[in-house]
Amino acid sequence: ALVENYPGFTNIDGPTLASNIFEQVNNLSINYKSGEVKEIIDNIDYKQIVLENEIIRAKTIIIATGRQPRELGLNNEKTLTGRGISWCAICDGYFFKDKEVAVVGGGDSAFEETLFLSSICKKVYLIHRRDTFKASNYLQTKVKSLDNVEFILNSNIKEIKEDNSKLSGIILENSLQETKELNVSGLFIYIGSVPATDNFKKLNILNEQGYILVDKNYETNIKGIYACGDVIDKSLYQLTTAVGDASTAAYNIKKYYFS
Repeated sequence: ALVENYPGFTNIDGPTLASNIFEQVNNLSINYKSGEVKEIIDNIDYKQIVLENEIIRAKTIIIATGRQPRELGLNNEKTLTGRGISWCAICDGYFFKDKEVAVVGGGDSAFEETLFLSSICKKVYLIHRRDTFKASNYLQTKVKSLDNVEFILNSNIKEIKEDNSKLSGIILENSLQETKELNVSGLFIYIGSVPATDNFKKLNILNEQGYILVDKNYETNIKGIYACGDVIDKSLYQLTTAVGDASTAAYNIKKYYFS
């Protein structure tokens, strides 16, 4: 998505900002490893970070896994991801140049990605389960002025069609239980996010919604395990607050090491 609320940038796309931060970290000669964290084990004095083929020991950990897109929950949704289904228009939009696509959602992200896709695609269907939106009035006005965007309201996606292991269309059902088929080549899903904390459930540091609970120092109820950013329970989820969270967590970890 296009980032327009980060200090120092009038606007910048998310992948570019992430790449800039990664380059800055590399310039500091900080070691890093790639891999999926399967589990974190608390051994009091040290923690074990369990990867697929390795276990790393550390005195302290910061969990900053963020949130992941909420899925529709349809049968072939996972298998068609990357084969017509996407959660990132900037990443995948150009695969659908001059084609018809659908966006599902009613918030800022859905409208921002619809704006972007409308400049690439022949037609964009914006599908929402209600007849009102959570997106800002500014975004709503911009999208509603576009000739190649069609709104389909009070409707849900009931089925995703596929042909040769690729998305070939979607079937909608409205509030009157009437069905409609759209022969779209791409489907972009923006129906909210959930915290990426499934692998941390055994630690008992989550609330009922799956967010990590932290104190004012960004430490969990386990000594030495900290968390920051969108993965924690807080009132405002923005890049600016995530950066502030991380700075405070890092500062308190330094105090923890030398206490």
